[in-house]
Amino acid sequence: MNKTKYYIASFRLRTLPLSLSGILLGTLLASARGFFQILPFLLAVATTLCLQILSNLANELGDLQKGTDNARRLGPIRSIQSGALSINEFKHAIIVFIILSACSGIALVYTAFSSLCTRDGMIMLFLGTTAIIAAIKYTVGKGAYGYHGLGDLFVFLFFGLLSVAGSWFLMAHLLDPAIFLPAAAIGFLSAGVLNLNNMRDIENDKACKKYTIPVLIGIRKAKIYHFCLIVGAFLTMTGYVLLQGFKISHFLFLLTLPLFIIHLQQISKSRGRELDPQLKVLSLSTLLFALAGGTGFMI
Repeated sequence: MNKTKYYIASFRLRTLPLSLSGILLGTLLASARGFFQILPFLLAVATTLCLQILSNLANELGDLQKGTDNARRLGPIRSIQSGALSINEFKHAIIVFIILSACSGIALVYTAFSSLCTRDGMIMLFLGTTAIIAAIKYTVGKGAYGYHGLGDLFVFLFFGLLSVAGSWFLMAHLLDPAIFLPAAAIGFLSAGVLNLNNMRDIENDKACKKYTIPVLIGIRKAKIYHFCLIVGAFLTMTGYVLLQGFKISHFLFLLTLPLFIIHLQQISKSRGRELDPQLKVLSLSTLLFALAGGTGFMI
């Protein structure tokens, strides 16, 4: 049996546009200031994709081991759960993506700084190592932070702050404190995707003692929290624009606002499986937000 399609299904391709959003925004903002290196950019994209796939694989393994992937779960049937892939095959895939993430990350740091032993290079290697650990520990092991309401925080830190500010730093070799505003915007939207996923699975997660934010605060407050994340993204991006001086093109990201309004309208009236299509909507909207936000500064 050809198992390639099952591996690809576990890669969860619909999550990959979201993971690229931070890299693209950070790179575009750096490019607008005259900082751009093609090879570090390509390696940053490769590293981010490897980390996202690693996170997805580890998440599937951890949820299966803890009994969270079961017949009551509303998301797509996963590859180990269906028996299409064995646990050993899955563990081997995880090891492969740990190695790919590490090799790509090392190559990225070396290419960006021409050495692995500089202060900046060592800092980025340390952050890359923590990103690999965080990708695995979301649901794997006894101390899995995703089961204790900390998933949103780690997504905000790694797919928001580190992704945007890190890609900026790799290009510019300096850190502008203001860059943490657009980084926070992507962090809020990335946390929104996770919150949406957790709202969909709230009943099963509650039964399996997976204490996500929706489980801890309830579905009504989780929807309010979701609204706040979306609004927070637009406020922080607007704050960055205002700090850079008033220019109409800098507000290009506001063109994506109708997409998010429609999204929030759907969230307000949906529950359970009805929320699932909005995962793709929010992921792609976040990617457009990043592209528009960065392009506005390139014009």
